[in-house]
Amino acid sequence: MFRHLFTALAEEMGASLRRAAFSPNVKERRDYSCALFAPDGRAVALGDHMPVHLGAMPRSVEAALAHLGPLAEGDVAVVNDPFRGGTHLPDITTISSVRDPGDPDRVLGYVAARAHHSDVGGMAPGSMPLAREIYQEGLRIPPVRLYAGGVRNEGLWETILANVRTPAERAGDLDAQLAALHTGAGRLREIAGRRGVARTLAAMDELIEYADRLVLEGIRRIPVGRYEAVDLLDDDGFGTVDIPIRVALTVSADGLEIDFTGTAAQVTGGVNAVAAITESAVRYVVRCFVERLLGQKLPAGGGSMTAVNLVLPGGSVVNANPPASVAGGNVEASQRITDVLIRAFGEALPDVAPALSQGTMNNVTMGGVDPRSSEPFAYYETVGGGMGAGPDGPGLSGVHCHMSNSLNTPIEALEHAYPFRVVRYQVRRESGGQGRHRGGDGLVRDIELLTDVDVNLLTERRRRGPAGRAGGADGAPGENRVLRSGAEEHVPGKATVRLAAGDVLSVRSPGGGGWGHPQASGRA
Repeated sequence: MFRHLFTALAEEMGASLRRAAFSPNVKERRDYSCALFAPDGRAVALGDHMPVHLGAMPRSVEAALAHLGPLAEGDVAVVNDPFRGGTHLPDITTISSVRDPGDPDRVLGYVAARAHHSDVGGMAPGSMPLAREIYQEGLRIPPVRLYAGGVRNEGLWETILANVRTPAERAGDLDAQLAALHTGAGRLREIAGRRGVARTLAAMDELIEYADRLVLEGIRRIPVGRYEAVDLLDDDGFGTVDIPIRVALTVSADGLEIDFTGTAAQVTGGVNAVAAITESAVRYVVRCFVERLLGQKLPAGGGSMTAVNLVLPGGSVVNANPPASVAGGNVEASQRITDVLIRAFGEALPDVAPALSQGTMNNVTMGGVDPRSSEPFAYYETVGGGMGAGPDGPGLSGVHCHMSNSLNTPIEALEHAYPFRVVRYQVRRESGGQGRHRGGDGLVRDIELLTDVDVNLLTERRRRGPAGRAGGADGAPGENRVLRSGAEEHVPGKATVRLAAGDVLSVRSPGGGGWGHPQASGRA
């Protein structure tokens, strides 16, 4: 009963955030996450939102409580600093405590809401530039009180809005996050009021412990041994190519060690991931395999993963140190970490693991001045692609996979909000890998610009496609193109370009890998 009550609380927080938000990125694409935490900061329920956010949000709560101490009634902490509880700068997290109305000194829990803001300043619109250090990526917010005792810190509020290109939209999305916190707090008080405070707090502990027991039981169903895998990031945008991420899984009856020793040192460009991102990917992949092996879902919080020991070498692309550029760690390195973990689990569970999915979020950020309003705009979107096939069937086409669980921006909403025209949006036929079960196909999304625009692309799987499995073929790699004056020009996977009105940006996303030998089903 409590499992569903807590899950519904997180989902209702998300619905409040989405309805109140200003930006298409939050309202339409649902690039946000909401969660409930126990009084000690452990995750109790994570809404079914963005996996890359949800595994990292406990870090944000932990950092806020460590830096600020207990949050009083009416306090709201805010943070986006990747090296102090955040992931990358566009992801701003708000956190508040929920107090017992009958005993204000007693904390019932914490609620948190994270949203990807389409601009937080920095050297390029959208705040995901081709940068060499984090200072170029935007405004860093350490854990700090945005509200204290219900009173807004106007100096901090004005500082945030003065450092972004779209202050009205940012203010609207931040207010929407506050609405989500109010929704979550009200629901938790209601649950405690109806079920009893002691029973509610005990249920939080029991759900976390139950999830941890399930994770350990799932791990015990993996053959004991050591399993290794490696996969490569295409490049960092500054000349470093084929960046390896290595992992070794050591499975025993007592748990699972996941060791990233041998992974490349952090690089100049922004594909570096902070520890919170790597933890998110680990939590996601472990959860997927455990649920498959057990044939049942874990509680929405996923537990504290006490059976998993994570080894992350410092100063690497999976645990970067400041002042590394990290915008792409959240969106691209997270996908490759997921891929290499799936490959390693596939060594242990060859009949369970799927082929690799598109392995990129195909990030597009664009900004300029909208001629309709003479106001600055900043657009951010990720583009779906092919899902890897699995032992049970083909992969889906044109979807966001793994660490990205967002939707697309509908054409009507995009053209209403921005000076763009979508001239082509279709499935990229035959881009999925052949196999007994075919990989899903990618997408083609062509956007004509109706004004001069600065464009930043942060994409992966342009050098090689996602790997097939069990004899299945690889998916097709993605492509980025600019169409102008009747000609096509290639654009690198990571690039900053200035395009003129009338130019067309074409993003062609990868297909997913195929699963199984094609002849096993009689297919060519």
